[in-house]
This record gives sequence, C-alpha cells and structure tokens, in this order.
Amino acid sequence: MNQEQQILLTRVGPSTPMGELLRRYWFPVGVSSDIAPGSARATRLLGQDLVLFRAITGTLGLLDQACRHRGAGLQHGHVDDEGIACPYHGWKFASDGRCLQMPAEPHNPGLLDRARTGAYPVEELGGLIFGYLGPLPVPLLPRYDLFVWHGVLRDIGRAQLPCNWLQIMENSVDPTHVEWLHGHHLGQVRAAEGREPPQHYRRHHTKIGFDVFPYGIIKRRVVAGGSEADDDWRIGHPLIFPCMLRVGARGQHRFQIRVPVDDTTTMHYWYSCYRPRPGVTVPPQPAIPVYEVPWRDGDGNFIVDFVDGGDIMAWVTQGPIADRTRELLVKSDKGIVMLRQLLIEQVDRVTRGLDPLGVLRDPATNALIEFAQEHDKLGDGRSFLRESIAMSHVRYSPLREQIIELLERD
Repeated sequence: MNQEQQILLTRVGPSTPMGELLRRYWFPVGVSSDIAPGSARATRLLGQDLVLFRAITGTLGLLDQACRHRGAGLQHGHVDDEGIACPYHGWKFASDGRCLQMPAEPHNPGLLDRARTGAYPVEELGGLIFGYLGPLPVPLLPRYDLFVWHGVLRDIGRAQLPCNWLQIMENSVDPTHVEWLHGHHLGQVRAAEGREPPQHYRRHHTKIGFDVFPYGIIKRRVVAGGSEADDDWRIGHPLIFPCMLRVGARGQHRFQIRVPVDDTTTMHYWYSCYRPRPGVTVPPQPAIPVYEVPWRDGDGNFIVDFVDGGDIMAWVTQGPIADRTRELLVKSDKGIVMLRQLLIEQVDRVTRGLDPLGVLRDPATNALIEFAQEHDKLGDGRSFLRESIAMSHVRYSPLREQIIELLERD
C-alpha cells in the first residue's frame, strides 16, 4: 500500500474521499438514556464538533457545536421547549438550525436568517441516537434486526479508543487472530494470574472465506476438527459496511459499532441483544442501560485478561493511524485486502454520484433487516456461551447476573 492509498482510506474529515463516503451513512451520536428532556451533550463525528440536545417536548436536535455569534459551546446552553440557547448571549437555535432569538438585538428577521446554524438529521432507534452528516436526500435509517426485535434483553457497552476506525474494522475480517490473541495469548495471561484459560478460542483455523453481500462481507471459518457443515462456515457472520460487525453465539447477538470520531479517535459500542429460546418471557426494559468498558488499569496498563481487552490492545498499539505502507500482508490477510478494495470501490461510486453499498431508499425493504449469524460458535454453542460471558465485555454489564439467569434457561 502506498502513502496516497493510506491517506485515502483513513482520513474522515469534511471533503476527504473517505469522509464523503462515510457521510452517506447514519452513525450513533449518543445513547437515549444519556439525553433526558431539557439536556444537551457535546459529541463529535467524522471530525465535526456537534451538540446533541433533547427539547423539553422530547424533540431531538443535532447542531454545530459552536454558536454562530461568537463561537461559544452550545453544549453548555439552556434547553427549553423550543430549542437550545447559547450560554454566552442567549442566541437560541431550533432543532432545524433556525436562530429564534437574539436577546440583545431588536427583532430583525433578516439577521435571524443569517444566523442559521448547521443542523443535521437525527433519529432514535433501539436505545441509540443516530445522526447523518451527508447530503440530501437523506437515506433511511436502517432498521437492522437487533435494533427492532421484540422480546429481548438489551444493554450497550462503550469505550472511546485513541486510534483510527479502520484498524478496528480490519480486525473484523481477520479470523485467524482468534486462535492466537484470544487463545494462546489470553491463555498465557490468565494462567499467569492463576485463572482458567479459555478453551474454545485455541482451535487452529484450517480454512477461511469471505463473500460480499448487499450489506457488506460475510466472514466464514473452519477450525480443526470441524467442517464446512458447521455454523462457523455454513452461516458465518457479517461485517455490515462500513463500520459494524455482527457477532455472537447461542442466545447472544451483538453489533460492534465503530464510530469514527475523527482520524485518530473511535467510539466503540457493543450493542447487545440477549434472546432466550422460544417460550421464555423477557420482562420489558424501562430503559436500555449503557456502561463503560475499561481497557486500561489504574497504572495505565492494558487490561488484557478478557477477549475485548486483547482486541483493544492490538488496535491501539498499532498507533493513532496504523502505517500500512510498512506492513507485510500474507495469504491469511485476504479478508483485509477485500475490505480495502471494497472501500476504494465505494469511494469511487460516491465520486460518480451513486449511492454506496447498503444505503437504503425504499421503505418497503426497511421494515426489518435480518442478518444470519452462527448459533454454535467454534463448535460448541452452550459451553462457549458461558465462557464468552466470563471473558468478554459483558462482565462489566450492570445486567450481567440477569443475562446469565436468562440464558441459563435455554
């Protein structure tokens, strides 16, 4: 890979080729339970500083963070039933960007119109708040299965990571790291601590495969002692283009959502649904809880005694932006090559005025978008389920005991 390709694939700000591609998609900009009526929060997406607020009426707004007057941060403003007022001089903005008032100025419709600020479409789905920074016409917010399923228990983990989004996404098409990073390395870490090593992750990969489908890439594997009849190959699991991974096992279904905050920062969400066997009732949730997933200890060391912590260590130690001009790719990296080629192809589609992969316009196709996912992961779904709870980010969930109780009924 040359330096020009490196820059094309990793830079996400306004007017960059990759930034223009990513702006054709909706991204989480907040969590519903974090934004009460009358509150506001700063957020950042694709290199743009924004303010997310919820009016007293419940209406959401997503605006440029800097006030049009003197540039003070609107996230510290007062939110009422009309919009958000800047804390500096009280200029008030509606959710559509209109300036509603300038308290120190005589009423002047022309001046108010000139003060209109940047406003962006924002929608709520499944406990997440999504924003769209791209051009009109606005595409549909995809109704992916986990966001709209009924009869499930949900939680949302998150961690802000100091690295570029792409080195996280490339991990999603790198199956063979599982046997070493999550098998041998994690086993050594846990053994040194006198703890039980993982059993399922160590199995050698004998075959890997990737297929492009209408929403991204399906990842498949065969491990030692298995065959193409196993769920891991026959079903696999999808990378949902451009920034999501669908993964899980028996009873667990999860989106890993990698939100490009800017070139060197990624907000990582683990959006999880716990779905028991038919006949087991899940009580309604008043709200979907969100929790932080720690990845460094009090001394600043990486926490690597769980699967997700090992991934984070590998991503972050590649540097703020991994230097791909120095890497040595081999045959087992064919999924990474496929993803990079797909990204470049979709950048080209956008430059030609076309919609990229997975952008939705037809409501008839968007009632419920179901994704297939392996059930018995790495050959043994039931015991893998118990191990995955203990060795994943779920160990930090406030619902951990409730999740175990629910899935043990299966």
